[in-house]
Amino acid sequence: MTLGEHITKLRKHKKLSQNDLSKKVGTLGDIIDRYELDEVKPSIEVTSKIADVLEISLDFLIGKMTVEVDHQLKRVIEVQQMEDTDKELILYTFDSLIKNVKLKSIA
Repeated sequence: MTLGEHITKLRKHKKLSQNDLSKKVGTLGDIIDRYELDEVKPSIEVTSKIADVLEISLDFLIGKMTVEVDHQLKRVIEVQQMEDTDKELILYTFDSLIKNVKLKSIA
């Protein structure tokens, strides 16, 4: 899937018009249409703004990742920015929950 196709699909999923996306990104005129048709490639700055507006990672938007890690990724980043003791406690709890789910699936 091309960058333009990704933008189109994700914009429609968010129920945004091209004009809405253009305003939120801060671009002019029908440039979103040209991006979606792959006539023009947006700069990295504009691509990053589009990803932010669509609430997805830049890697997912450009097709580098095939799994969307939007809100979950933001939560992981929040944990990474915590004090070490808090981070260790959250990760210990998270690991315990994962083990519990795996054990249930075996039984």
